[in-house]
Amino acid sequence: MISQTSERDRRRRGRRAEAAPPANRDVNYRQLRNPFPLMEVFPADQIAEMHETALRTLQELGVKVLLPEARRIFAQGGARVDEDREMVFIGRDMVEAAVASAPKSIDCRAGARQRDFTLELGSLVFQPGAGAPNATDLERGRRPASGQDYLEFLKLTHHFDVFQMISPQVEPQDVPTHLRHYFTTQAQMELTDKFPFFYSRGTPQVMDCFEMLSTARGLSDDDFCANAHCYTIINTNSPRTLDIPMAQGLIDFARHGQMSIITPFTLMGAMAPITVAGAITLSHAEALAALTLTQLANPGAPVCYGTFTSNVDMKSGAPAFGTPSHFQASLAAGQLARHLGLPWRSAAGSASNSNDVQAANENQFGLWGCLMAGATVIIHSAGWLEGGLTVSFEKMICDAEVLNMVAELCAGAQAGITEIGFDTALAEVEPSGHFFATSQTMERYNTAFYEPHVHDYANFGTWTERGSEDANHRATGVWKDVLANFKAPTQDDDRLGALHEFIARRTEGGGAPPES
Repeated sequence: MISQTSERDRRRRGRRAEAAPPANRDVNYRQLRNPFPLMEVFPADQIAEMHETALRTLQELGVKVLLPEARRIFAQGGARVDEDREMVFIGRDMVEAAVASAPKSIDCRAGARQRDFTLELGSLVFQPGAGAPNATDLERGRRPASGQDYLEFLKLTHHFDVFQMISPQVEPQDVPTHLRHYFTTQAQMELTDKFPFFYSRGTPQVMDCFEMLSTARGLSDDDFCANAHCYTIINTNSPRTLDIPMAQGLIDFARHGQMSIITPFTLMGAMAPITVAGAITLSHAEALAALTLTQLANPGAPVCYGTFTSNVDMKSGAPAFGTPSHFQASLAAGQLARHLGLPWRSAAGSASNSNDVQAANENQFGLWGCLMAGATVIIHSAGWLEGGLTVSFEKMICDAEVLNMVAELCAGAQAGITEIGFDTALAEVEPSGHFFATSQTMERYNTAFYEPHVHDYANFGTWTERGSEDANHRATGVWKDVLANFKAPTQDDDRLGALHEFIARRTEGGGAPPES
């Protein structure tokens, strides 16, 4: 008679023999959904009151609009305009009509179809730190950002699947301003097939960028205008001012069917009221004014509601990020975005001067505020230091580790029969045994867990033998390795040739100054 233990051993050996060899781990962080329950900081009636106050602000106090064309568009739409003071007073009916016409879902077309994504409430998109005048790393130190820095950050952004959008990254200050948009657009067309960013620095530059993208990607004028192929970021000048290049950018992008991410930058106690409720109400009013302009310029134009609200340090006046007030402001903005039904943008970030514990704490606290608020797009999610004055190579690597782990959570955990594993795990191990060699483990050991790129799980002795290298210095090795082994996606040589010809011709003609 065969014992029960022997029979179990036989079944176990049979299953192992039949099991397929472990697969390599394949991740896809390109189309994420936010799996976390949403938090609210204010009750619904107070959110409704904030919305009503924003509408009252636009109608009674108005917004200063510096671009004459924008004031004309507002006037034609029914707004009261005081030309002498450059003030626009927007009625609630205009705002409500604009919110109704703004798309609730935006299909974003990247350079390759597998890179496409949709922005809507519930979706989740990350982009790294953006718009910094400086770059820093442990080997070269802090410095004014250069064209080389821009290219290297672009390669890192392309490398990490968790970044779905290209951000403004750093300003290549060694490239003249009238030629800079050629440099950055050519780099985006050649080195990545992700969703690109263009600055709104006057119509001539914007039109150049649109032409370069269409040329590089083989788009007709109709194809280009039919979908969002790129985006810009529009910052209002708080409080209640819309300047010339930002207003022009809203109009240009809307008329060509491209996406604007509207982002009032309101700091509590400085450019906004000192309370969370007051600051977010002001931010909401400014975002609604800009959104209304896009819909007056082109009803149905893709537009992403946004906010970036935190507090200042009242001892120094310096911006602070990753604070409790920053977290609360994100939650309130999420409530207002859901009140409108629009996709929306928030941000993480850090005020720390180096990639240290403060930087990690602030960025993660700000990040979780965005996640709990249900943000659609999270900007400055990696690499941002000094409140946006610097992007760090090492911090970008360390923050990408956290974002990868968040992306893993987006996939959710499964609890089917195979995951529970009665036959393939529980029944194969005797009391006081181990699960290292069960059928379930052998089938999944290459794919079960997230594999870090900078974290080190070695014990203290092994870590010491390897040189006692901390995460900051390990991150240096990671970004250097990524750059050394970078391979750009395959592009169409004829289209790139036409792009180069366009840039050469426009450069010969003097380029395009940043003006409207």
